[in-house]
Amino acid sequence: MADYLQPAPARSRARRGYAIAVGAAGALLTVCAILPWAALEARSSLLGGAIAGSVRGVDDSFGVYTLIAGLAALACGLAGALAHPRLAALAVVPGAAAVLVVVLFVIEGSGIKDRFSIDLGDLLSVEPVIRFGWFAALASAVAVVVLSVLALVRRA
Repeated sequence: MADYLQPAPARSRARRGYAIAVGAAGALLTVCAILPWAALEARSSLLGGAIAGSVRGVDDSFGVYTLIAGLAALACGLAGALAHPRLAALAVVPGAAAVLVVVLFVIEGSGIKDRFSIDLGDLLSVEPVIRFGWFAALASAVAVVVLSVLALVRRA
């Protein structure tokens, strides 16, 4: 029987699985750039309430860079799934850039750096907080890096 009629070896299918996982992590990173990353929260125990103003990832330039990195990782994952599984390993570059950018959002970005904290006891407490979208973006960026490295070095 001809070689082209033989099923694909398990090694290639496992690597395609990593490429698909890289694409999925890139898509998740793209979605996480739209979620809320930070907020300024005002609480009052005296009044028994709280008010929060959220900052989404794409409201800051670091979030836009994360969105672009997520799209690039998604493209690398799709190229790896459709063409050659090792192309998914190229997603390590946008994944590492996304990790750096997400961390820089907290350290240098306008998301939290320019915010202040006031504590007046039970009367009023105003403080910046990091929202779930930032943590999800960081986890997705790390997943892109890990999965793209596994797509390159892992053997089935």
